[in-house]
Amino acid sequence: MEENLKQQPTEIIKIALFGPESSGKTTLASQLASAFNTVWIPEFARDYLQDKWNFKQEICSQEDLISIAIGQTNLENEALNQANKLLFCDTNLLVTKVYSDIYFNNCDAILENAAKSHKYELIFLTDVDVPWQADDLRDKPSGRENTLAIFEKALIDFQKPYIKLSGTKEERLEKATKITNDFLEARELGLNSFDFIKIYHRNIKMETIKFQFNILKNGIPKILLDRAAVKNDGITALSEEEAKYFSNFFDDKKTSLKLKKFVPASGAASRMFKFLNEFLNEFKLGEESINAYINRKKDKNLPVFLIAKEKLPFYTEVLEKAKLTFPEYNSWEKDLKDFGFIKTMISPKQFDFANKPKGVLPFHKYESHTSTAIEEHLNECVFYAASNEKSFIHFTVSQEHQEDFEAIINKVRGKIENKSNVNIDVKYSYQDKSTDVIALDLEGNPFRDENESIVFRPGGHGSLIDNLNNLNADIVFIKNIDNVIQNHIEIISLYKKALAGILIQHQEAIFKHLKLLNSSSISNEDLNQIENYIKFNLNIGIKDDFIKYTKESKIDHLITILNRPIRVCGMVKNEGEPGGGPFWVTDKKGKTFLQIIESSQMDKKDENQIKIFESATHFNPVDLVCGIKNYNGQKFDLNQYIDPNSGFVVEKNHKGKPYNAFELPGLWNGAMAKWMTIFVEVPLITFNPVKTVNDLLKPSHQPLDF
Repeated sequence: MEENLKQQPTEIIKIALFGPESSGKTTLASQLASAFNTVWIPEFARDYLQDKWNFKQEICSQEDLISIAIGQTNLENEALNQANKLLFCDTNLLVTKVYSDIYFNNCDAILENAAKSHKYELIFLTDVDVPWQADDLRDKPSGRENTLAIFEKALIDFQKPYIKLSGTKEERLEKATKITNDFLEARELGLNSFDFIKIYHRNIKMETIKFQFNILKNGIPKILLDRAAVKNDGITALSEEEAKYFSNFFDDKKTSLKLKKFVPASGAASRMFKFLNEFLNEFKLGEESINAYINRKKDKNLPVFLIAKEKLPFYTEVLEKAKLTFPEYNSWEKDLKDFGFIKTMISPKQFDFANKPKGVLPFHKYESHTSTAIEEHLNECVFYAASNEKSFIHFTVSQEHQEDFEAIINKVRGKIENKSNVNIDVKYSYQDKSTDVIALDLEGNPFRDENESIVFRPGGHGSLIDNLNNLNADIVFIKNIDNVIQNHIEIISLYKKALAGILIQHQEAIFKHLKLLNSSSISNEDLNQIENYIKFNLNIGIKDDFIKYTKESKIDHLITILNRPIRVCGMVKNEGEPGGGPFWVTDKKGKTFLQIIESSQMDKKDENQIKIFESATHFNPVDLVCGIKNYNGQKFDLNQYIDPNSGFVVEKNHKGKPYNAFELPGLWNGAMAKWMTIFVEVPLITFNPVKTVNDLLKPSHQPLDF
């Protein structure tokens, strides 16, 4: 009997329709077979049981189920010879197994084993949101949702690759056709059914997966640097008097604008404590002194930390905890005390600083309390991102850390609001799973973990362009979570508002030009003035043959240039900090424009390109003010202004196994590559990132009396 229930081996891709009675399986199987020019097999049980009713007036018994299962298996095996690449099956043995459980409270072991072993590359679970239609065999018009739940549980218990289909007949056919086409493309990339299901539920498009495969296998096109952007050649110098002018200009305009501060804050602080983690893992306690370790590892960070750790904002708290954790702490020699102190900071059972987001860590010590980066951002937002006594701030966070953010904000918000007389509205968003990226092994195949599952990684901070795209604001201030300061908030606010004033001034001119370009009264003289504004005020090149364009073509071209989001970026003088900087970049069409470039985007084998990169005088502090609405007050779709080829290929490893992964174009470079970009020099004091814990020892993060 078991032999009659075996599926024949085949290269044909089998897709099964699965679900309760009257849920549209037959209709969809027939439609899909027609759409893909192949055959489908009907439900054997319908003819079998209809004949039994017609000739004997008897309904299905449990003894019939094995015969039905054998008949269904035979239909499927016979149809393989007629199928064209795909075979759509109106039902399968798992349906028979589920009905056996529902009607008879048990299932024959032979039938259950066959249902479990039968394989289908994809299963469509048909929802019960279509009308129930009566016939001689159907008898359960009520409780359909409960029946559907039983069917879905069987798919989960038997670990079958399935996708649920809902909607009208037309909607189901459209969805199932696209899913099937995407699945066929996934198989060509070496992905299996369960890989595809994971991709589908992340809402990642197959064209995105194909693009990532291509990049990982063939590499990313390198950026062509024309020259470094320097003061008066791509970077606008800004005196303090000019900063005050533009700050006041912003203050005059802001009452009619909705402002928002956007703070990327989802990353963990692992890199901030990297050298301390390495110390805990590699220090030979009892075999060497800390000084010997420092010399052996040539560690420049650890001595600074050990000498000045008393100045850290969390020093007292960690010290007290270390003494409680290690009762003999006070009697230890210095090396052991230092080791115990660091272990208390890093241990998951204690403070676990390296696994927490930077935003929740103690950053600054005040006379009355210790503040976090979150609190400092709230302090800042009421200074420069407020209008009409309201300030809106948006944090991107990891879902598991949102409660920590909320606890801190609930504790400090009232105090800040009372002091500033500004109401603070706080919102959160997560990095969308649809921006996750796939990884390949070193042979170019999908990378799999120890469970043979494909590995996805977060797509990097470039993923947050989606979060930014969902904001409703006229002006958005962007600043990293770790770029805050303990003192001089007034000068920080002055230059932040100055950047906003410069943006608004440009926006007003751009909107005026766009309205003129869309009017019937525009003259050739107007076109010349707009062309000069684009060249000399926005630093955007115009095509050499522009003069030969017809008037209508000139208008279209100028509208295309001007009708896009705009950002004003603060730039500080390069003091040797790692990261990107401002450059003039030439694209494939020979057009030169301003862009923020990371070192990984350039060709490091080209000596001339290296020379240009090293000639940069300024650094990108991620101090941006953005205009994300057009001249009609409508939001731009920011995804239309990304350069997908400016992502990154990163080398990682999973439990010792190396792999390559794609990172999305960075939020402030590739993700904004097609924005209008204006670089403005701002004072170095406005740039105070905390890349390592030692940065908290710098004057900008210390009380004034230190």
